[in-house]
Parts: sequence; structure tokens; C-alpha cells
Amino acid sequence: MTLLAPGRPLPWEPMNDQVSDAEQVRNVLLLCWRDSDHPQGGGSERYLERVAAELAADGLTVTLRTAGYPGAPAHEERDGYTISRGGGRFTVYPRALGAMLAARVGRGPLASVVPDVVVDTQNGVPFFARWAGRPTVVLVHHCHRAQWPVAGRLIGRIGWFIESRLAPAVYRRSQYLTVSVPSRADLIDLGIDGDRIAIARGGLDDVPSNLPAPQHDSQRLCVLSRLVPHKQIEHALSAVARLRHRYPGIALDVIGDGWWHDELVKRAMELGITDRVVFHGRVSEYDKYRLLGEASVLLMPSRTEGWGLAVIEAAQRGVPTIGYRSSRGLTDSVESGVTGMLVDDLDEFVGATEQLLDDPARARSLGAAARSRAEAYSWPDTASAVRRVIDAAASGRSIRGVIAASDDAADQPLPAQAR
Repeated sequence: MTLLAPGRPLPWEPMNDQVSDAEQVRNVLLLCWRDSDHPQGGGSERYLERVAAELAADGLTVTLRTAGYPGAPAHEERDGYTISRGGGRFTVYPRALGAMLAARVGRGPLASVVPDVVVDTQNGVPFFARWAGRPTVVLVHHCHRAQWPVAGRLIGRIGWFIESRLAPAVYRRSQYLTVSVPSRADLIDLGIDGDRIAIARGGLDDVPSNLPAPQHDSQRLCVLSRLVPHKQIEHALSAVARLRHRYPGIALDVIGDGWWHDELVKRAMELGITDRVVFHGRVSEYDKYRLLGEASVLLMPSRTEGWGLAVIEAAQRGVPTIGYRSSRGLTDSVESGVTGMLVDDLDEFVGATEQLLDDPARARSLGAAARSRAEAYSWPDTASAVRRVIDAAASGRSIRGVIAASDDAADQPLPAQAR
């Protein structure tokens, strides 16, 4: 279409009031469809909130606009930043954009927020913050092409069009930020210019100091995930069902909650493994790491991952991960054969689980390598990298590649096949 030709302004595209000096960036607005306390919140929400806390600690004024949910206040102060809530699953998007537009004339819930930069989190679809006329960074953890069919025929088609066609056109001049090399490649496949895609991998919190030492049970497995269809927890249940006769002590701890919970409980009943599976729901940080320390392997059969924060959290406790190569993001967070195992289908998934149950020494060796790798990640470093990206966006510059935490450190080059 002529309308979308490179270099030609779009009829709806506003002029950005760019900040000429990156040092002037003091006020940041973050947009996300959920916060981490939302019943369906997960790793991507935690990423944004940990970055928000670090930016606030660095002296920035930070506001997070997100959806409301039962029991959540419309306004909340947390870890030095402000949360503003409004709207639900679908209405969070137009209400956030409306609040930004109203703020330009001093009205609405964001009336006091005058951001130098907006970070627009695209969980399948963005907020179209670009239309509010401020420099915008689009944060994408992973593309949703493999997930849209689960959303239903109509919503799936609309979502696919927005993610694959409309958003790349609207944001064709904006800076993108993602969390892994594979997610960057997926964005390029959508038509995003690779020179405008930066990577800031997730960080880690410290493990609680009063935890018992890991006691990895060679027949205990673990899942740490939101319970939604694309996480494919059914594959972990199938692995337990197929291996239960060979390993009498096999058990699976499922940590996390989500709207797919009842379906998974039903599936466990159908497989006859209700006595082998414990659905813990949401747990405290202490209990999360305690349960990880009791497992020999983390099972992560997700269809799609941007990075896989659970992989690195399990690694902190010396637990390797088995997941799918096709999930894309796990090829960045799991070094197959070194810190875990990546496979191609359910049979291989079950086979890899069997291999590590048969060889606890190898599982411990993979876990030790995973723990060593996890030591390289921290939220302050992640936030420093994000700060470099938003500073560049505010001053009208683009930035690419894996971003180092500070200007003094050299940015990491992309693998040759990803350039």
C-alpha cells in the first residue's frame, strides 16, 4: 500500500515533542495491561515493575498505567512509583489512551503526568501511545502469532491484524525494546527495522537468605508459570503420566495460577495422576524458591516465551530446565546441553525428562552451570540498560543490540545470524 511506504508520514501520525538532551528525561509513563498483583499477572509484568522501582530509585518520576481488577485501588504508591488503574481486559487500552489525551489539557487520572518518554508494552497489541504525541518505546516480550488462535476466531483475527500490520505501521519510526535475541528476530519478521530494536534481558531478585539448602529430589519435577493455554502445562502432566510406572516417587509441583487452572486439574484427573501433582497456586517468594530447591528439573513446555524468567529463577537454586526449542525465547535463556535441554516435540520432552531422572548427577551438573550463568543477571543492570534506551528515544536517536548496563561498558554484539 502506498499509505505505508517507508519514509511517508501516516495521516494519523503525530509529531513527537522530542527532548533534545537525554539528561532531561525525568518523567516516564509505563503502560501495561496488568500489574503483577493482577490475578493473571506474570513475568512480563514483573519485569516492568522491577524496572519501574529501579528507575524511581534513580530519581525519575515513574507512573504505571494498567487495568483495574476487583479489590485493586484506582491509585497506589509502590516502591517509589505510582500505579494508576482503569479499565478491564479490553477497555484498559482505550481508557489509557484517553487518559493520556485528556492529560494534555490537564484533565483525567493522568493530568499531573507529563512524561518525557512513554514505554508502551505490547502484549499482543499496543496502547497506541504514539498517538498521544510523546516519544515512545515499544516494549515487546514476545510476539503472539502462535497464541492468537487460542483467543477465538474473531478476536484472534483482530489481534493478528493489529500485531502484524497496524502496530508496525504506527510505530515504524519508534524505538523498540525486547528481552531476547529470538524476540528481536520475530519483530524483524513483522517488518520492524532491526536498527531500532534494543535488547535488555530480565534481571533477578536475591534468593531469600533464610532458605534451607537445596535438596534436589531426583524424582521431583516443577513447573513455575502462569496457568494459561499457551504455557502447555498439559505436556508436563503427560510426562508425569507416562513416567509414573517407572519412577514410583515421581511428583510435580505446579507453582502459579491462572484462568486455565480448572482445565489442568481436570486433565490431571483424566490422566490418573492427581496423587502425583500438587497445584500450589500463587505462593510467597520464600515458598517459590523453597519448592524450586526441592526439584531436580524445571519443566517449561511453553509454546512461546520471550525470555523465560522462570528459567533463571530456577537456575538460582541449581535447577536445570527442559523446554521447547520452538518457544524461541528459551533458546536465549537455556543453553541446551549446558544449563538444560531443549527439545522439539512431546516425545522428546518426555525422553529428556526421563534422561535426567535416570541420571541425577547430570541434572545436578546442568543445574550448577545454570546457577553460574544466573549470577550475571540483576534488576539494576536491566533498569540501567532500559534507561539508556529511553534516553536515546527521548533525544530522537535509535539504539540496537544487547544493551549494556552503562555507557562505560561495551554493548554486546548480536550473534551473526541475528544481525
